Amino acid sequence: MPDIWLFLAAAATVTLAPGPDNMYVLTRGITQGKKAGLVAALGFSSGLIFHTLLAVLGFAAMIKASPIAYDLIRYAGAAYLIYLGVRTLRSGAVVNAGAPAALVAPIRIYVQSVIANILNPKVTLFFIAFLPQFVNLQAGHVAAQMLLLAALFILVTLCIFGSLALFSGIVGAYLQRNASASIYLNRLAGCAFIGLGIRIALPASR
Repeated sequence: MPDIWLFLAAAATVTLAPGPDNMYVLTRGITQGKKAGLVAALGFSSGLIFHTLLAVLGFAAMIKASPIAYDLIRYAGAAYLIYLGVRTLRSGAVVNAGAPAALVAPIRIYVQSVIANILNPKVTLFFIAFLPQFVNLQAGHVAAQMLLLAALFILVTLCIFGSLALFSGIVGAYLQRNASASIYLNRLAGCAFIGLGIRIALPASR
C-alpha cells in the first residue's frame, strides 16, 4: 500500500497553492455567497474524476508527448474562462444601481466549474506525474493504487475548497451589506475570470 499520510500531506499542500481553481471558488464565494462557492468546489472536485481516468488509462502521457494537443486544450480552457468573465461583466452592466447583481444558478456554476477543470491539461499532467510517486510497486495492483490515491486527492480537494468557499462566503456576505457592493463584486468576478484565462494562456503558465 502507498504511504497514505505522506500523500495526504502532499495533496493538501498542492491544493492550497494558489491557482485558477481555488481562485475561482474564492471569487464565486465572495461575489455570490458560500453556497455558490461550495457548488464551485464540488464542481472542481468532480472534474478531477475525468483527470483520474485519463491518468490511469495513460492518455495523459499522450498529451504530454504532443505539444499541439496540450496547447489546444490549454487555449480552450483559457478561452472558456475569458468567456465566463465577459458574460459576468455584461450581466453586471445591466443591473440598476442599488439592485443585486445577476446571480448564476447553482447548476450553471457546477457545470462551469467541471468544464473549467476538465479543460486544464495541467491537472492531467500533474496526476500522471504526482500519483505514481506514491505507488508501491511491490504491492502490485498499480491501477487500483492510483485510483485510491486519486480518490483521496479528490476528497482533500473538496475539503479544502469547501473551507475556502465558507470563508469567502462570510467575506461576501459582509461586503454585500452595501447596497451597490454586488455590482462591484460582479465586476470583480468578471475581471478575475478573464485574468485567470489570460494566465492559463500565457506560455509561463505551464
